[in-house]
Amino acid sequence: QVQLVESGGGLVQPGGSLRLSCVASGFALEYYAVAWFRQAPGKERGGISCIQSSNNGTYYSDFVKGRFTISRDNAKNTVYLQMNSLKPEDTAVYYCATLLKHYCSWSPSAYDYWGQGTQVTVSS
Repeated sequence: QVQLVESGGGLVQPGGSLRLSCVASGFALEYYAVAWFRQAPGKERGGISCIQSSNNGTYYSDFVKGRFTISRDNAKNTVYLQMNSLKPEDTAVYYCATLLKHYCSWSPSAYDYWGQGTQVTVSS
């Protein structure tokens, strides 16, 4: 059974950092792309980062490029999202997802498997 479990969210002040984790079970994460999405209240879920499996290529939305870094630890079957220089507009529920393919997609509808989400709140 494919499962994804996020953790690491919380309350942080503007300019602070958080590292989110996405632990996978039921499949070997190293062979598949994994993406991070986020959804703020009243807004649509949007993709912010993705890491491919074939060449570990990474992709970022313009909103987070230069501030967030996605990485994977295959031994731990985990994907991370390091978030630096956080802004109030980064406040959202963050989800990891996989479509069990080697490539990434920015479309939420392409993804079959989602974690439960972790809340990130950036506020002073």
